[in-house]
Parts: sequence; structure tokens; C-alpha cells
Amino acid sequence: MRHHGPGSARAVRAALDAARPGAVLVEGPAEADVLIPLAADEDMRPPVALLAHAVDEPGRSAFWPLAEFSPEWVAIRWALEHGVPARFVDLPAAHTLAWGPAEADGDGTDAGDADGAGDADGDGGAEGRTPGADLRIDPLGVLAGIAGHDDPERWWEDVVEHRGAAEGDVLAPFTALEEAMAALRATYGSGGHDRDPVREAYMRLQLRSARREFGDGVAVVCGAWHVPALRQRTTVAADRALLKGLPKVKTEVTWVPWTHRRLSRAGGYGAGVDSPGWYGHLFAAPDRPVERWMTRVAGLLREEDRPVSSAHVIEAVRLADTLAAMRGRPLPGLSEMTDAVRAVMCDGSDVPLALVHDRLVVGDVLGEVPRTAPAVPLQRDLDRSQRRLRLRPEASARDLELDLRKETDAGRSTLLHRLRLLGVDWGEPAASRGSTGTFRETWRLHWEPELSVRVAEAGVWGTTVLAAATGKAQADAVGARGLAAVTALAEHCLLAGLPAALPTVMRVLADRAALDTDVGHLAQALPALVRSLRYGDVRGTDTGALAEVAAGLAERIFVGLPPACAGLDADAADEMRRRLDEVHGAVALLGDVLAPERADLRERWHRVLGVVSGRDTVPGVVRGRAVRLLLDDGELAQDEAARLMGLALSPGTPPGEAAAWIEGFAGGGGGMLLVHDERLLGLVDGWLTAVPARAFTDVLPLLRRTFSTYEPGVRRTLGELLRRGPRAAGRMAGGPASGIPGFDPQPDVERADAVLPMVRLLLGLAGDHASAADGDDVSNSPTDDLVGVDT
Repeated sequence: MRHHGPGSARAVRAALDAARPGAVLVEGPAEADVLIPLAADEDMRPPVALLAHAVDEPGRSAFWPLAEFSPEWVAIRWALEHGVPARFVDLPAAHTLAWGPAEADGDGTDAGDADGAGDADGDGGAEGRTPGADLRIDPLGVLAGIAGHDDPERWWEDVVEHRGAAEGDVLAPFTALEEAMAALRATYGSGGHDRDPVREAYMRLQLRSARREFGDGVAVVCGAWHVPALRQRTTVAADRALLKGLPKVKTEVTWVPWTHRRLSRAGGYGAGVDSPGWYGHLFAAPDRPVERWMTRVAGLLREEDRPVSSAHVIEAVRLADTLAAMRGRPLPGLSEMTDAVRAVMCDGSDVPLALVHDRLVVGDVLGEVPRTAPAVPLQRDLDRSQRRLRLRPEASARDLELDLRKETDAGRSTLLHRLRLLGVDWGEPAASRGSTGTFRETWRLHWEPELSVRVAEAGVWGTTVLAAATGKAQADAVGARGLAAVTALAEHCLLAGLPAALPTVMRVLADRAALDTDVGHLAQALPALVRSLRYGDVRGTDTGALAEVAAGLAERIFVGLPPACAGLDADAADEMRRRLDEVHGAVALLGDVLAPERADLRERWHRVLGVVSGRDTVPGVVRGRAVRLLLDDGELAQDEAARLMGLALSPGTPPGEAAAWIEGFAGGGGGMLLVHDERLLGLVDGWLTAVPARAFTDVLPLLRRTFSTYEPGVRRTLGELLRRGPRAAGRMAGGPASGIPGFDPQPDVERADAVLPMVRLLLGLAGDHASAADGDDVSNSPTDDLVGVDT
């Protein structure tokens, strides 16, 4: 049979019903026999997979996936329903896992399938290939080629998936496949797979044992490629000689959920199929599969607001039937269905067709396993946490918005952060929509079957998620390279709620900070520490020790930054400019969380920026950025900023250095400064028009990079100002007015006051400011009364 195919699965069930064997032997790891009864549990829903991993090295693992339309699953279910013993007869995982990457076949596949796609013979899709793996043949491809077909999948659908068993002889398809495989093995040998003879020797021994126990009424369900080898006449001694001296490791085996997406070849599983969702449909809907499929497609497209009517469904079915008849196929296959859907329901477009392929042809079905299935202690603790927090794993990706002020959401955030620390990336942080408050978090959740292996690997750190994350954080702190890695780990510990790990992390952090003399490293580490303080305040975490380390880092940055900015090349200067921005934001937050006696940090930082902005040895992009930061904080008057710009853009300054100064000053949202301050815009305009032609091509890339970051409206306004002449309108009005209507050197307080009632209504503050006409004292600024509101 083929490992994943609805036609093969139905044929296996029909053959078992007809033969009524006394025992059923299934290709799979022998250790999993004890797990077979769980297949009858009402909570077991395929697709699922057998997971085997080495006890001492959980990362060495293998999967044996089974879908509802897998013949092995059908055989197991048939045996359980009829009270017939069922056993796995393939080589134990203890041997296949001990083989190691160098001796394994590389990608978890073998030539032992009728489809040539392989089966999970022990690697479960492990990466890497051995030279022998490239010699394997594709039995399905060879048979399809002999039949004159260039598409093995399509040929298999025609001869098996769309045709039932022959009348009166349900074993006829298996007999035909056995003859074909025998001919192929006679021509190609074992297909270049070194492991096949060992596996087949073990299966022959298990078959002999079952016959002694149950008689000749034994059914074996395996890949068609193995059948000739199982019928081969060999001695017990010869088979045992092949198994002698095999390496072995201690293993554990359990059931884990699987997904249709991981059954597809695109998901990386070697024995997969291109269209698991389509095959699942064929297996679940043996009657009128075409009509039912088109109805599902129409429902999906309607959910996406595409106009699809019942008439579209009827026409698509007719077109699919017509295409199948023209191509000589017994029933419309996936290619005919796809062509019909594209032409009738998608108006010839491949965009909605891609959605149909992703959601239906492949699909996001996630299996379930019962709670009684064996699991490592860490997995059981994770399951309890998921149930308590109502955070169910799902195969499809979804966004999760969390409000950390709520107990359940805070618990979910903590769990996800702990799992990320353990390398179990179930959730990825995403940008929050509509709020930038520290109490908001957005996660992108996507559960993959491989995460079960990650959980097993993380079990070496502890038996609970909390204990494992704590142990992993402590070990990572000791082995971390660089100060930035330790500060990032401290931030993770606070986010994950690991108070027991913080003392170790803080000790390592203090030691690394004391020994590191690179100002760039210190500047890279400070923002993460300040973010940790910020999140610690939101989550109620004691961050006193962290605050002291952060303050010490800031002090050392203040001392070492001016000399560190001198003599930098272009790349280092650009990196230092980014560090300047990060430290500036970190110092602003740090001044708010430290004790009052350390409140002068911001003033001292401003003095450092003043020193950097006035040193000629500092690259222009760094000096320009320092001036911009001081101007934004109100520490530098606009007249002084214009003077410094004039000096930087003077004729004696090389054009490249002047362009770099403009990039540092005007980059990152500086367009509005030029819009509202005509003196600065005039200086830039005057300098640019005076740049010699020979130097213009050198400064143009810097200028394009600077001005391309502006919003389209800002660029349009600047262009309008320059077209009219920045100072022309001001001279006409007798003052420094803007060159285009709508701009004024001073805010219009009356117009600003008119907006306040609506702003208060939106913020729920309408009742707090009843009337300014009643004699109440109102704020001096139109927006002073909104300060402190968390939006």
C-alpha cells in the first residue's frame, strides 16, 4: 500500500473485512505496541504521529505521522474494533535513533513506498543527506513512466485513488502492486537504501513470530516496496546476523498531535503528500466528492467576501467533469478541480486560488491525543497551564491581544515568554494595534508538531515550565557572550516572571558591566535594562538591583561617549548614531524610574550631547544627531540650532561631511522641522544649490536616503515651499510667516481650544471640565489638562 492515500486506506479496510485475519502487523516502531490501544480513545483524532526520542538526548527524535486516510491508521482501528491483536513490526526506534546522522538516510524517507515518497523510518524528516540517499529510486515515478505518464501523483490517483477494489477480489490491487515492486527490485535492487535490508530482516523475524502465535491468518500492512523482501525465503540465522551489533539508545515513545500542513511535502516531511486536505476530503466523502468539494470551495470564497453563487458551483462541477472526460480520467482529479475553480469561481485569477490551495488543498487540521498518552513531566505541566489559561494550541496562525492588567492575560504572557526562553516558539511577539502602553502585548500564535520535540528537549532543565525556564536562564547567563546578551536575558527573566533566576543573571550582568570598557557595548546594553525596569514596574517586579546597574552603565556611557565618537568611519558613525538614539530614549525613561537623587541624569546627558555636537573630530552624522536631540528636548534654541547648521554647511566643510550632518539632523522624522522653520530649510537649500557639480553625485545618495524617510505629505509640502521660495511669503507679509497657507510661527490658541471638547469626549473626560466660563481656573495651554492621560 501507499503510506498516505484514501484509495489505499479503503482498499486495506476492504481487504481486512474480507480476510478476517487473526492478527494485524503494521509498519512502525516496535516500542509503540503499548500505545496502540490509545488509538481507540474517543479523544484521539488524527492526524497524529508517533514520537520517539532518546531519553538522554531528546533532540534526537523521529516521527511516524498517521492521518485518517493512512492505511496504517485504518488497519489499527480495524483491529481494535474487531478485537484482533495489532502490533508494530518495524525496526525499534532504539536502533534507528542510535544510528546517528552519518549513518541515517538523511531526510526520513526510504524507497519502500509505492509512491516513492518514503516513510518515517526513523529520522522523521531530519535534515541532511548521505551520498547513498541520492541513489534511491522513485518506484511510483518509474511505474508512471512505464505507463506513459509524466506525473506520478496523477497516475496514482487514476489507478488507485479513484478506483475501487475489483468485484469479488479485494486483494487484486495488492497483488498487482506486489508484482510491480518485485520487478522493480529485481532491476534496481534495494534502491540504494542501506537501511532497508536490516529493517526487512527484523520484519521477517516478527512475521515468523506472529505466525507461530496466530497461525497463517496474519495480515501485514506495509509499504509496497517491502512486500517482495518479506516473502523472500531466508533463514532465521541470516536475519539475526543482519541485526547483530546494532547500536542502541534508551528511548521513549508517545502520541503527539500532527497537522495536515506537516503531512505535505512543502512542510518538510519526506513521506508526505502534496494535498493532504484533498486526500482527507476523498476519504471522508466517497460519494459525490466533486460536488462536495466545489461546495466547500464556494463556502471558503464567500467567507472572503467573493461573490460565489450556487450557479458557480454547478458550472464548476460541469467543467471539472468535462475536463476529466477530455483527459481520459475516470473521475475529476485535483488538477481538473483546480482548473475549474480558477476559471469559474476565481475569474482566472491565481490570487484567490492560492487561498483555496492553502486552506483546503493543504489545510490546517490539527489532530488531538488523549490526556492519558505518555508525556514527559514538562509536557504535562504545559498541558495543565494551557487548560488553566484557556490557551489552546492551534495549527493555524492567529493573533492574541493581551491586557497585562488582567490576571489571565498576564499569566498567558508569562507562559509564552517562558516557552520562548526554552526555545519553544509557540508565540512570537508582534506589534500591538491601537495602543503603545506597557500593559498591552500582542502575540502571533502558531503551534507546530515539532514543538513537542522542543518541549521534550527542554525537559532536561526541569519538570515544570517555571523550573525549566529558571534553570535555562541561569545556564544561559553563565554562558552568555557579551554584555548585550546578558542584558537581553535579564529583560526576558522579568517578562517571564523568573525571580529565582534574577540573582544569577544580575551577578553575571554586574561582572560583565564592570569589565566591559567598550562604550558601544554599554550603549547597546542600556536600552534593554531600562525596558526591563519599565516592564518590571508594570508587572510588579522588584527591580531595585537592576536600576542600580542601569544607572552605573549610564554613568560610564556619559564619560566614555565623547572620545568614543571621534575618528569613526562611515559605517561606525552610522552605528553610533543609532546608539545615540537608543541611549537618549533610555535615559529619558531611566530618569523617571530612578530615585530623586539620581534625577540629574537627563541634565548630564544633555551636557554630553552638547560636547559631542561641538567637536570637529566627531563625524557629521553624529554631530547632526546630537543637535537634533537637544533641539527636540528644548535644550537648544532654534537660533543656536540654525547657527550650528550654518557652521556645518559652510563652504569650508567638505560636501560629503555636510550631507552626513544633514542626515543626522533631519533624518528620522525631521521633515516637519524644515517645514516649520524656514531658516533651517533656507540653510539646507542654500547649501545644496552651492554644492559643486563634481561633488553633487557623491552627496546625492545621502540626501536621497534622508528625505526618502519623510511622509509623502511632508515631502510635498517641502517641495511647495521650495517652489515658492521659503522666505518670499514671509517678506511679503512683513514677518517670518510660512511660504504656504496654513502655517504660522505661533500656535492659534483659539482654534486649539475649539478642539478640546471633542478630545475630552473621546477620552471620557467630558465631565471633568464642565465649563471654563463658570470661573474655573483653566490651564494656560490648550493641552495642559490632558497631560497624564494614558491613551
